[in-house]
Formats: sequence, C-alpha cells, structure tokens
Amino acid sequence: MRRQRGAALLLVLWVLALLSVLLGGLAGWVQLESRQALWHRQHTQTVLAAQAGVALAMADRHWIADGRERLLTFDDAQLHVSLRSERGKLYLVNAEAHDLTRLALACGASPAQATQVAKALDARRKQGLAPFRVLEEVRQLPGMSQALYRQLLPELTLWSDLDRPAPAFASALMRQALNLPQQSAQGADPGEVLVVDSRAQRPGGYEARLQVTVLLSPTEDGAQPYRVLRWQE
Repeated sequence: MRRQRGAALLLVLWVLALLSVLLGGLAGWVQLESRQALWHRQHTQTVLAAQAGVALAMADRHWIADGRERLLTFDDAQLHVSLRSERGKLYLVNAEAHDLTRLALACGASPAQATQVAKALDARRKQGLAPFRVLEEVRQLPGMSQALYRQLLPELTLWSDLDRPAPAFASALMRQALNLPQQSAQGADPGEVLVVDSRAQRPGGYEARLQVTVLLSPTEDGAQPYRVLRWQE
C-alpha cells in the first residue's frame, strides 16, 4: 500500500512539474505575442505618420522641389520631408553615354566600370530593346556593382523626358559630374513628376521612411491630386 501511495505521489509530482513547464512556456509565448503586437502597432503608426508627411508635401504647392529638407510634426511624430523634381535627374531613355559615364565616375566607379555600364545602356537602346520598366532593372547592366547601384540610383529617372538634367533641380553630385551651372529652383518649373522623401520618428525609437514618386494629375473636383508611380518603404 505504501509503495502504491509513493508511486502515486511521484506521478502527481511529475504531472505538476510538467504543468509548470507548460504554463511557463505559455506565459512566455503570450508575453512574446504581446511585445510583437505592440511593435506592429507602433510601427504601423510610424508608417502612417510618414504617409502624412507625403500628404503634407503634396498639399503645399509652394514647396521648392530641390531636395531641401523640412522638419514637420504630426501627432507625436517628428517628420523629415523633402521634395525633389525628377527633372534634375539623368533620363535613362535618351541620356548620352558620356553623361552616364561621368555620373558613374562621380559615384565612385572606376573608369573601366563606368565605361562598361554606359556602353551597356547604349547598346541596349541601339538594339531596340524595350526601355526599363522600373529603375531597379539598372542593377542588371553589365559592370554594375551593388555599391555603384546604391550611389547611382537616386540620380536616375524614367520620367523627366529631358536630354540632360535641369540644373535648377540637379543635386550637387549631378552638377559637379556634368559640369552644370548653379541655378536657383525658386520659380523654376519642377514638372509633373516629383519624389517625396518622408522619414518619421516617434518616441521609443520607432522610425519609418517612405520614398514616393508621384505624377501630379489634378482632377476637377480635387479628389485625386496625384498618382503614385513608385513606392518604396
């Protein structure tokens, strides 16, 4: 009888130990789920704040589109927002090969690498291949490294329709690379395609950044003042 009681007691202790482990694991899982839910909620609110920065930039028709940054606030978020015209970038559809070569050199490419990239783009056009559908396809050009791609991409466009970048909206890097004159963007026509860069920071270290390329297309009722061409988050 005593042996049976001892065995039963031992079994009960094992069951209690197992339940303790299971409950501890369940409590840890619930805590992890709560932390993840909190992070997702805070991150979503931060992204929405960055989207508000885009809307604020689009609502201000007097904003100069030369890349200068403005500090704004939205609820408890601090926004860093800039607006830049695509007219200040190199138009891939008909850019001269020597302009792309000089820009690539300014972005850190070696002379051989810059020449290879420019020749690849020129050969693509001469062969009658379809133009790039998205900017990211530039990464596939022969000679293009990841480092050069990161530096070159912000200076390229598919939407300007200009033979050369407009000096008033060109970046300092572009002006130096192509020897463009220094011109003020004040009063200059930025065109219909703009890039909004909106970075939101909220208490707790939460941060989100959006880069949105938009085509201005005002409607008569003002319901849709622009159309999104490219969205990066």
